[in-house]
Amino acid sequence: MSIEGEFDIIIIGAGISGINAAYRVQKALPNHSFSIIEARSAVGGTWDLFRYPGIRTDSDAHTYGFSWHPYHTKSQFVHGSSLQQYIIDAATQHGIYQHVRFGHQLVAADWSSSSGSWRLTIIVHCQKIIMNARFIIFATGYFDYNNAKPIDIPGLESFQGAVAHPQFWPENLVYTDRKVVVIGSGATAVSLFPAMAETATHVTMLQRSPSYVLPLHSGSRSTLLKAVLPRSLEHRIKRYAWLMIMMSSYYFCNKFPSLASKIYRVFIKGYLPSGVSENPHFRPEYPPFAQRPNACPNGDFFRPLESGKATVETGVIDTVKSNGILLKSEIFIEADLIVTATGLNLQMGGGVDITIDGKEYDLPSKFMWNGVMLQDLPNASMIVGYLTSASWTLGADAAAILTCRLIQYLEKNQFAITIPRMKSPERLAERQIWDLKSNYLFAGKRNLPNASDRAPWQARSNYIYDYLFARFGRLDECMEFSK
Repeated sequence: MSIEGEFDIIIIGAGISGINAAYRVQKALPNHSFSIIEARSAVGGTWDLFRYPGIRTDSDAHTYGFSWHPYHTKSQFVHGSSLQQYIIDAATQHGIYQHVRFGHQLVAADWSSSSGSWRLTIIVHCQKIIMNARFIIFATGYFDYNNAKPIDIPGLESFQGAVAHPQFWPENLVYTDRKVVVIGSGATAVSLFPAMAETATHVTMLQRSPSYVLPLHSGSRSTLLKAVLPRSLEHRIKRYAWLMIMMSSYYFCNKFPSLASKIYRVFIKGYLPSGVSENPHFRPEYPPFAQRPNACPNGDFFRPLESGKATVETGVIDTVKSNGILLKSEIFIEADLIVTATGLNLQMGGGVDITIDGKEYDLPSKFMWNGVMLQDLPNASMIVGYLTSASWTLGADAAAILTCRLIQYLEKNQFAITIPRMKSPERLAERQIWDLKSNYLFAGKRNLPNASDRAPWQARSNYIYDYLFARFGRLDECMEFSK
């Protein structure tokens, strides 16, 4: 194996988190060498992987985009291809693209205490190479890119039509003039539903239980702002406005869940066409934000219901037949195509084998320090964003800023190594790193680190607090430094 390079910092992943982390490194640590390794052949991460009809953000463009590269768009909820191009443009214009090494699949990361550095084993064109780094930043997202969540649907093997999973959408799949059943009720299903209904004969969204579908205005209402303010200031105002909307909604719903549920039911009835029942199809059994709510730009989810091109069915699958799906309620849904939008297979760190001096590191047994570093793991940060209280990018940016300040702290105090250490692990109660009750999060917990109920091991959910901590917070609590 050849050694391809030695760097101060290596960022793993060239999605929105990795490109943002690279910008922060470039700005805060100009004297540090860095590289970005990316397994795929393109920048964009999630937005390069997913190609299903209707793929879009369910966070507004102004907070999902970078603070340092405004996303100027008329639509608040943008298509996946548009977002990928935005990430490419940002990386190119800010000199980051040239640092990306495509086709570099990281398979193992070993920390050497003797050298005080990481040894990364990487596959490039079926050959193994080695790259070394003093500090690594995992910007690999939170799900497995290579393997979808296992599907357990009785009788699916007997179906004679086509079956597709949104994560690996077949390039030449034809659904025009066909009967489609989308299984699921999350963000992917809510995006697929209206997009496929445009050309399919009929689309049925089959859900075991309903979720919150929130119709949100997607166009721009800031004509006056555009007329009187510089573009950069207009973007900043929009960004803060959307941040306040998201955070206030999140905390209101958590403080007053019963009232929030009632408001939602009154609101949603205004969008339902006659003949479509609010109960059970649009009456979730859980309070708002216990699971991730689904944004529905300009109410597009409800239009095919009104036209009769689509229906929602709530029930439990009994078995799949050759030509459709039989529910336990004895309702039969005819289908030519079944789409299994049943969630993601969770994974942190890209599934990399992590070792410390050759000994396996057990990630699921560890806690996250301030939502950024991992207990007992030297010189490594894990970029994690928000799933409910704000857009993913805001949380990822706070994590990147904190990572850069920590590296500055090492340099200023002539330290070489930093390791989060647990003082009394037996006293900590385990919590999820995201405060959600989604089934795929429970199923994937075995692949995730833990959070707790006390600092500095608490989960993050408040962007304002997290940003201020990233800039000014205490760095030495439960942290070991060495030279």
